[in-house]
Amino acid sequence: MPHVTLYALEEDLTGREPDLIRELTDAVVSVYGEWARGSVDVRLIGIPAGRWARGGVAVATAAPSVTFGMREEVFARPDAARVVAQLVSTFTDAVTAVFGPACRDEILVELVGQPTSRSGLGGRVISDTAAS
Repeated sequence: MPHVTLYALEEDLTGREPDLIRELTDAVVSVYGEWARGSVDVRLIGIPAGRWARGGVAVATAAPSVTFGMREEVFARPDAARVVAQLVSTFTDAVTAVFGPACRDEILVELVGQPTSRSGLGGRVISDTAAS
């Protein structure tokens, strides 16, 4: 199950939730295909003013950041470079579509691979064979 987490200042996030959920889900689907839509898990995290800092100082403005969790095995595929580039591009486009072009150059996209042997669902470790 792909996990998309977007972090943004709370005041910037409020009211944009439905559009972000749609755009982030569509970004995953554009790379993996329609079959993935039902398994995309989107989490929107609003950071209150004073709790996002850079250089030791709280910031008044910050571009959203996206973390995408997926199976580590994706990075070993022959087409990994293409998939990574597509994900970075489509997530940046999705956030820009909702927040506007002014933040585009500051949007951070992090792709995080998780081995299925170190993940669990329903109280059980997900094995490589069960996740296939």
